[in-house]
Amino acid sequence: MPIIRSKVALLTLASAALILPASPVAYADPPPWAPAHGWRKKHDPYYQGYSGTHWERDYGIINGKCNREAIGTVLGGAVGGAIGSTVGKDSNRGAAIILGTVLGAVIGNRIGKSMDDADRACIGHALELAADRRTVSWTGSEGLSYMVTPINSFERNGMKCREYRLRVNGQNIDEDRREKACLVSEGEWEVAD
Repeated sequence: MPIIRSKVALLTLASAALILPASPVAYADPPPWAPAHGWRKKHDPYYQGYSGTHWERDYGIINGKCNREAIGTVLGGAVGGAIGSTVGKDSNRGAAIILGTVLGAVIGNRIGKSMDDADRACIGHALELAADRRTVSWTGSEGLSYMVTPINSFERNGMKCREYRLRVNGQNIDEDRREKACLVSEGEWEVAD
């Protein structure tokens, strides 16, 4: 009986040795015509701004709250990247447009002095991502409460523009202004007349 068992075992091994190399190769990616079940990079979410720019993060704008801390982190990294880029041969354009920023004389002198880069970035990003009549609010580092509400979108001299309401409260300041800003370059807004 041991001879029969050893022959059966040998025959089984020989069969497996012949069958395994003939097995088809299984690839990890499905062929292009097959449906892809699972996560792919193309399914990663992005936020399309008013300018057409795709933003990886909304910094809370879609939910009505601007996350100043996250914006401050990005701005700090952008400044470091911009300084580092002056050493190399490439300019860091991505750092300049990492967040929508508002350029120009923003509101009154008194409020303008209280605003920092994160507050201006919140306004710019609200102009990029917030829908008309959707209020975005936050509290600045000086304790001022900001609320930006884009009112309507329009074009002026071929530039995309938005009219918005800016309310600022706190520290004996109570301002409620309607302003207009136009997109001057990718992600950069300039206050218009």
